Amino acid sequence: MPHPVATTQHYDPFDLSLAEDYAVWRTAKLARYPNTVSDLMVPIGDPARLTASEHDAIIAMTRLANMAVYACADPARVGKTDIAELGRQLGLSRLDQNLCADNDSISSITQMDAGRASQYIPYSNSPLNWHTDGYYNSGNQSIRAFLLHCVRPAADGGGNQLLDPEIAYILLRDTDADALAALMHPQAMTVPANEENGQKIRGARSGPVFAVDPKTGYLHMRYTARTRSIIWRNDADTQRGQSLLRQILNDQHKYRFDLRLEAGQGLVCNNILHNRARYRDDGPQQRLMFRARYYDRIADK
Repeated sequence: MPHPVATTQHYDPFDLSLAEDYAVWRTAKLARYPNTVSDLMVPIGDPARLTASEHDAIIAMTRLANMAVYACADPARVGKTDIAELGRQLGLSRLDQNLCADNDSISSITQMDAGRASQYIPYSNSPLNWHTDGYYNSGNQSIRAFLLHCVRPAADGGGNQLLDPEIAYILLRDTDADALAALMHPQAMTVPANEENGQKIRGARSGPVFAVDPKTGYLHMRYTARTRSIIWRNDADTQRGQSLLRQILNDQHKYRFDLRLEAGQGLVCNNILHNRARYRDDGPQQRLMFRARYYDRIADK
């Protein structure tokens, strides 16, 4: 699939004035796109020591769909150091030390009833609306990729829906290019400041929903479907754009994947759009996921 970094400096499928470049990229993207979530699956042995074929299969899938799902041969033997090493083999090394991450910068996502993490929805059994990870981060700490590994699934529920941001871009551009342009404005979406007990943890952050990395030419997305306190730029195109994007996310179409990770399975992706269903634990063995967020994109090869 052609990308700006792989061809001439004048080629840019994400420039709204270059319809021919977009058509070439769009055709190539959709022609080889996976049909089902099972197409995303890559069986692996030891995540800390991928074979050449396992590595190449994961890279090839992320190039097609910006995501891959791996399944470890021996789930019980996989720990956080294995997950960190898996990321490094895929070009992911710059971990984000986010607010509730463990000391190794990898978060243990489980239901928490006390402490700082208990204030945030990911650490509850409540549903999570559509979002990309770290949408509140500053530009120089944008989350380009994340890895989500299942140690233990919930007794019931907790599945995810997944959508490639490049597919969201295509569906929106084909529907309303002016609305898409509005979502690329640097003030399109503002996330309010985060305060705990009267102390400011993070200031308000404004930025585009869709942006193109000037160094690589790849598309990047920051988004949340939450409605409380999110400030959208007050113009008709932006309001129409965020409404259309919400419709794209909630519509039934062939590009949206449903996934419930089982023990030893994981999702590695270029910060795709995703949500999470409500879940129920049964007994002391709670749902547990390891999540690593990165400032890097997955390697191309």
